[in-house]
Amino acid sequence: MADFLEQKKREIAARLEELRPAVEEYNRLEGALRALDGVSTAPAPARGRRRGPGAGAGAGAAPAGGGRRGRPRGTGTRANQTLELVRATPGITIPQLAERMGIKQNYLYRVLPALEQDGLVRKEGRGWHPREAPAQT
Repeated sequence: MADFLEQKKREIAARLEELRPAVEEYNRLEGALRALDGVSTAPAPARGRRRGPGAGAGAGAAPAGGGRRGRPRGTGTRANQTLELVRATPGITIPQLAERMGIKQNYLYRVLPALEQDGLVRKEGRGWHPREAPAQT
């Protein structure tokens, strides 16, 4: 009987050792799932102006004074980083900028036209160039 028990204890210990990686993976996945529980998968609500009844007042209306919400355009770190790269590498393309900055290209398709509208860069073909500062008289 003692030999039987020792054999079963060895078999159980061996099986536990086989299962250890699966249990560790289970615990990691369970922790990841708990961490993601608070993350929403729903798309963020649109931030544009409301259309339809009551669109002129309340939520979605322009702030008092006619200004825009948030920080002034072109004051973000990414806009500054983009401008510095364009100045350092005239003719740089959006894919090249995105690669150097480690971001997705779609962000730059919003940033660069805003910088162009502000007179800081200009587009020539596919490349972006810094605008020369106007001559001081």
